[in-house]
Amino acid sequence: MWQAEHVKARLEALYPATRVELLGMTTRGDQILDRPLAKVGGKGLFVKELESALLDGRADIAVHSMKDVPMVMGEEFTLASISAREVPFDAFVSERYATLADLPPGGIVGTSSLRRESQLHAQYPFLGVTSLRGNLDTRLRKLGAGQYDAIILAASGLKRLGLESRIRAVLPAETLLPAAGQGALGVECLARRDDLIAALQPLADADTTACVTAERAVSRTLGGSCSVPLGAYAEIRQGRLWLRGFVARPDGSLVVRAEREGEPAAATALGVALAEELLAHGAGEILAELE
Repeated sequence: MWQAEHVKARLEALYPATRVELLGMTTRGDQILDRPLAKVGGKGLFVKELESALLDGRADIAVHSMKDVPMVMGEEFTLASISAREVPFDAFVSERYATLADLPPGGIVGTSSLRRESQLHAQYPFLGVTSLRGNLDTRLRKLGAGQYDAIILAASGLKRLGLESRIRAVLPAETLLPAAGQGALGVECLARRDDLIAALQPLADADTTACVTAERAVSRTLGGSCSVPLGAYAEIRQGRLWLRGFVARPDGSLVVRAEREGEPAAATALGVALAEELLAHGAGEILAELE
């Protein structure tokens, strides 16, 4: 809802004569909280109901966290704009410990992501990693109740909800490579709505769009879903797009990494090339095992 309110406010500022109304909805991803996403349908659980509202005319646009948008969308839909991303990294949250390195052997870390789990196992094999679902309040409450020694959350969500003080450390990409699209907001509409696509262009950020496009190309080429431990993160440095990616076994026993650099205008091709490099160096075998 914060994301929807944020886009609503920006549109009202751009178009003062336009009334923007929110249609609050609960998705299956919000409702199923007792099982990992990988086991109940993946990222599509967060967008299906919203897309149904677009199709039947109840809504004109839908606002998404880009990391929750499936890599392959129906041809009747389009991402009309991707806005400037918030901090794209993961956050370490704990009542007692300042960093991951401070956790004792056997310490329990909660996360809902195979991407995070695989990287944690690879770098901190002495820690236990267990599933954590629910909204932010629920996850923080479970931490406070002592069910976990620490939890890993998206830093952007904590910042947007005014909970930045709960962040003990922001984990750099070298520790936990982010998910494709993490920290960015996308606005979706029907592909035939040229009027909406044009009206939403002022919300778009060119650098973020290029980075997220490259990241999603990596994930899409690899068949990325919640059941595949992979990460992709791009940033613009001195006008060049620097893209990193990895695929891993869930237990972290094998991690395949690659990186590429190129022109932002070639974001999709760069993402595909990086994915193909990962496949050539062992990611294909990992994906076959997961299937």
